[in-house]
Amino acid sequence: MGIVKISDELHEDVRRASAVMCRSINAQAEFWIKIGMLAEASPTSSFNDIVAMQLAAAQERVVHRAEA
Repeated sequence: MGIVKISDELHEDVRRASAVMCRSINAQAEFWIKIGMLAEASPTSSFNDIVAMQLAAAQERVVHRAEA
């Protein structure tokens, strides 16, 4: 874990979004970072495609844990 410096304006954007999405400020920033990273890795995928892929991967992890 570490400290990431961001502008005051971006921090305010994260704070506002976190209130709307019922996430902590850190969880909202982590979500945006992860989605951005995945979007760069798969530039032809839409936001909805990325979320669907992440949900499918999470479901697979749940199934594998249940089988273990």
